[in-house]
Amino acid sequence: MSAKNTDIGPLIGAVDQGTSSTRFLVFSSKTSELICFHQTELTQTFPKEGWVEEDPLEILETVYTCIEETMKKLAAKNIDASCMKAIGITNQRETTVVWDKTTGKPLHPAIVWLDNRTASTVDKLINKTPNKNKEFLKPKCGLPLSTYFSAVKVRWLMDNIPPVQDAVKNGSCLFGTIDSWLLWNMTGGVSGGVHLTDVTNASRTMLMNLKTLQWDEDLCKFFDIPMPILPEIHSSAEVYGNLSKGVLKGLPIAGILGDQQAALVGQNCFKKGMAKNTYGTGCFLLYNTGEEAVQSAHGMLTTVAYKLGPKEPTVFALEGSVAITGAAVRWLRDNLGFIKEAHEIEELAKSVDDCGGVYFVPAFSGLYAPYWQTDARGVICGLTQYSTKAHIARATLESVSFQTKELLDAMNKDSGIPLRQLQVDGGMTANNLLMQDQADLLGIPVVRPTMLETTALGAAVAAGKAVGVWDINQEKDVNGKTTFTPAIDEKVRETRFKKWLKAVQRSMQWEERDNE
Repeated sequence: MSAKNTDIGPLIGAVDQGTSSTRFLVFSSKTSELICFHQTELTQTFPKEGWVEEDPLEILETVYTCIEETMKKLAAKNIDASCMKAIGITNQRETTVVWDKTTGKPLHPAIVWLDNRTASTVDKLINKTPNKNKEFLKPKCGLPLSTYFSAVKVRWLMDNIPPVQDAVKNGSCLFGTIDSWLLWNMTGGVSGGVHLTDVTNASRTMLMNLKTLQWDEDLCKFFDIPMPILPEIHSSAEVYGNLSKGVLKGLPIAGILGDQQAALVGQNCFKKGMAKNTYGTGCFLLYNTGEEAVQSAHGMLTTVAYKLGPKEPTVFALEGSVAITGAAVRWLRDNLGFIKEAHEIEELAKSVDDCGGVYFVPAFSGLYAPYWQTDARGVICGLTQYSTKAHIARATLESVSFQTKELLDAMNKDSGIPLRQLQVDGGMTANNLLMQDQADLLGIPVVRPTMLETTALGAAVAAGKAVGVWDINQEKDVNGKTTFTPAIDEKVRETRFKKWLKAVQRSMQWEERDNE
């Protein structure tokens, strides 16, 4: 290292494998400073209405590319690769991969978390329950029956894809969320790759028991999913294996967290009652409930927040999940051509004073929390001859704020302790208009860190803790914050929210399916 870099401390890398892109980021364990990173966009395909797929091999290739390019940037800063002590993985959750352990080849494209091809599968599963109750399994796994979660995607693959059926029969099929797919390949694949996942990702499958933190026989029987295809469940911070190739060959992989849980860790939400909201492809509000797995009465999910070591306590969270937020901006760009780049939506939306009475419910994949309505579809309400694309753009941003308000209202009811401020992160938080609107609609301050890479930071924290170079008790808030405070009165807030709720009702029960 050069003299100017001698105080940078041990470095930890983080693979941040998201829905729309892959990144590899390097952080200082001493200061939490982001040293350098590389990002590559991912290809998404939409074979049929409501289907969303990605190529697992492309995902893996982008991870290796991002690692190689980031290490070149690190070398350009005159920092030696020997400073790297471990890497962590954070990933899009629920996205489902099945592959053949003898060939290493995927048996089908990855089914992305927001894909809703499994709507009829969900209906059949609900019909199996007493009184057709979609929350029948929640006491065990914390989740309602929904297209969102991995178990129904695996069930669909086993029902519809002959290569998957064959691999299950001959014992060569492996299932994993993206973390497991990456870990298996990066630790050797067919030549000794480890088939593991962590408790946060496992808690998103509908197959893990929240009390035992292990795969549950009854849950697996309900979905008729064979347990041998499942990865072993481990904590979120331990050495799982070492990189088997590439510029960082031999480096331990020592942390795994689902992306939303990683953001909770990255935001230092280690105390019960702390919460964060991440604005990405979707929107995810997590509220730390401590060592108690609180069951929601208002449409929230119960999930594992983190377990930062095999002997560390398991911390749980209530979660509100919204499928479409940033994806709606991408839709305006790619499908309607309103903008050329996603960031341009702020200027377009700011060109009008308000939404002009336009409300947009982007229920492209149905509605997630707090409704869990798979039959909902997107609607734009309140259009008149006065309406312009600027009004629709503003309504798109406002839909993010309204959906978050619904999550927070439900969370406040469940916890009994209203949140006094909301910590935020994710790409969309760079949009000041959105952040101010969010504060206005919530009626509480919205706090945005200057360094927005909290998801990757959380994975780095977990990996650094596992190898003994990251002290999570030492606050390293050196990046500053921006606080947005409410600027509208309660009456205006209530009027706007009532209109939103009317629009939501119009989106529901749009799709009709044969439930036989």
